[in-house]
Amino acid sequence: MDITQKLITWYQKNHRQLPWRNTRDPYKIWLSEVILQQTRINQGLDYYLKFVENYPSVNHLANAGEDEVLKLWQGLGYYSRARNLHKAAKIIQKDFGGEFPRIVDQIKNLPGIGDYTAAAISSIVFGEPLPAIDGNVLRVISRLFAIEEPIDSSNGKKKVEQVLQLLIDRQKPGIFNQAVMEFGATWCKPQNPDCPNCIFAAECMAFSAKIVDKLPVKAKKSVQKVRYFYYLNIHLIDENNRLVYLRKRSESDIWRGLYDFPLIETAEEVTMDCLINDPRWMEIFLNTKPVIEKVSGKFTHILTHQKISARFIETEIETPLSNKAYVAVKPGMINKYPVPRLIEKYWQTEK
Repeated sequence: MDITQKLITWYQKNHRQLPWRNTRDPYKIWLSEVILQQTRINQGLDYYLKFVENYPSVNHLANAGEDEVLKLWQGLGYYSRARNLHKAAKIIQKDFGGEFPRIVDQIKNLPGIGDYTAAAISSIVFGEPLPAIDGNVLRVISRLFAIEEPIDSSNGKKKVEQVLQLLIDRQKPGIFNQAVMEFGATWCKPQNPDCPNCIFAAECMAFSAKIVDKLPVKAKKSVQKVRYFYYLNIHLIDENNRLVYLRKRSESDIWRGLYDFPLIETAEEVTMDCLINDPRWMEIFLNTKPVIEKVSGKFTHILTHQKISARFIETEIETPLSNKAYVAVKPGMINKYPVPRLIEKYWQTEK
């Protein structure tokens, strides 16, 4: 039995039962692929089910508001995925009459869809013999064929793609692509794979050469940037009402489109005296004098290439802030807004 057939046979007997594997609806396949980018299945499954329930078709998603979509996405991270999902749905509704495009180049031109996602949709839904290459696939193929070129280099990716072009089952390309991905996710894992009991123990060149733990090779090492956030949890005492200020992040940065508190970011940790004398502090409290009630402990939030070190400074004011970018809401209404997980975590500790 050749590698392709052995892999498909393994998949048919061992694959996990997941809802998007029981449909050929391109919208649902697309939704699952976007949700599972940089996300484990056990985390992404609930989000997939929530999205299908709230937006059962691409037109339902297109007709939703961005805040509503981001709120449903809250906690999943990489929020550009949700914004692009929403944008793409609107394009599909406007330019394709609400029907998901069938041509791979049209699919690839949609916001947030790259080579991998386009190939996954095209192969699974429309039977196009296009290899879908994600991290799991790169790992499986680089080990099976002992490809030592870095998988994050153009030459390394090209070699993997050439192998897949030879292996892909042209009658069942979607099953083949899912089989490689599933095998990488559940058996040929990044750490401590069970190689002696693997179905490819006899064929795997990395296992034969005893270099499984060295593959795949990555050339680029990411450097984690540390950012220091000082959030101002500003309470306005207004006719016996207690209001809190939020602002919608509009800059091209993390969490764009989500809501957080007025923020002062610094290059390093600073004292309260430094913050109070910072021009940005003075700009925020331009026409009012804040009373500092409490300074939180440090909250650490880890992103892929960034580490956020945050403190929350609770203040009270009696005169509204003049900056129109800030929105005053009742504290009980904060959970109606899409906020980053860091803000959610802090707010839960304050209740």
